Amino acid sequence: MYFITISELIGSNGEKIAREVAKGLNYTFYGEEELSKAAEEMGFLSDVKKMGEKGPALLERFFSEKPKIYLDRLQSVIYEVAKNGNAIFFGRGSQLLLHPFGCAFHVLLTSSMERRVQRVMEEKKVSREVAEKIVHRSDSDKKGFIRFAFDEDWLNPNLYDILLNTDKLGIDSAVKMIVDAAKSDGIKSCGLDSVNSLGKLSLQRKVEAAFLESGLSHQSLFVMAEDLESVRLFGFVSSSEEKEKAKAIVKGIKGIKTIKDDLTIYKQSLAGG
Repeated sequence: MYFITISELIGSNGEKIAREVAKGLNYTFYGEEELSKAAEEMGFLSDVKKMGEKGPALLERFFSEKPKIYLDRLQSVIYEVAKNGNAIFFGRGSQLLLHPFGCAFHVLLTSSMERRVQRVMEEKKVSREVAEKIVHRSDSDKKGFIRFAFDEDWLNPNLYDILLNTDKLGIDSAVKMIVDAAKSDGIKSCGLDSVNSLGKLSLQRKVEAAFLESGLSHQSLFVMAEDLESVRLFGFVSSSEEKEKAKAIVKGIKGIKTIKDDLTIYKQSLAGG
């Protein structure tokens, strides 16, 4: 199985190109709507859609755990659907989430500011002033999202295998270049180990989101998915009640059959200082 991630600067025809690449390769396309549907099927409702690619507001980031919960759920969904293989992911930080897998091919579509503004004007039927605001806000939101989620610059060229400027490339030409490149011998198919790794990463993000949502978010409680049905808890908790709470949360997650408890009760402050 293989993955392709396609990221874009808004106004670069990214979604149109990504959908056509998916058709050309007979791959499943995952954009916002498709990931939201997958999130609902996993019991996450609209949380993934809420997160989108927007950096959290300053107050929400520092005084609430909600952005982290949404982020863990978003990542869990992407890892979960990636297990099915042969997929095109459009945005949502997929280029970073799937970067460790050699079977993933990463594309960035760019365009000049003038062409981007013109396309937004045409597609959304808005004035130049509004189109310029839309473009600048989109760039800012994506920058904030990737910085918050991964502490990375989303325009770092090292994150991508190919960068295409669509100023002169039509949709058909860009699609052909991506499809041809994706079929190159250098891109190897994911094996069973990769599938298992994706499953464990998805499970781990589910548990982390559940901990955050329940208030178990201090920096000394850790979780590791040892296989697709087993979770290991380790680190420190402040009481036996907190330890049992953590275990109960994990037991409540569908699919988990075994919990390895390596937690230590440490009654002094875990916050430091």
